[in-house]
Amino acid sequence: MRHGEYKWDEKGVAPGKVTIWVDLRTQLISVFRGGHEIGTSVIVYGADTMQSPIGTFPILSKHRDYHSRAYDAPMPYSLFITNTGVALHGSPMSSRRATHGCIGLPVDFARLLFAAAEQGDEVQITRSTANPMHASRRETR
Repeated sequence: MRHGEYKWDEKGVAPGKVTIWVDLRTQLISVFRGGHEIGTSVIVYGADTMQSPIGTFPILSKHRDYHSRAYDAPMPYSLFITNTGVALHGSPMSSRRATHGCIGLPVDFARLLFAAAEQGDEVQITRSTANPMHASRRETR
């Protein structure tokens, strides 16, 4: 997938708790409901000077039409995960873009996630490591 692309398919998946996984290394988000992946997308994330946090965070609040006063920037479909302003939200998408610590999503994907997620749902942000098994296979070829 490229920046701005996403997949969302919740057909046949029962209502229930949403869990969100974000991998900063692969720049991907996955959304699960009841153990079934219902959405995935490419993300943008915090620049080196304002890195995105790593850990498990509950969604603290939801704001459909939030506008950042600090950066004078729209943040549609914001799901805030820290008290310091870090959120998952709709954002312009490009491989050259970065945020001030937030997780930027394609706006249409952010709209779907906003509708599916509830306050208290968990967001896990990680930075995976490259799979050493794949690296060793490449080295032996």
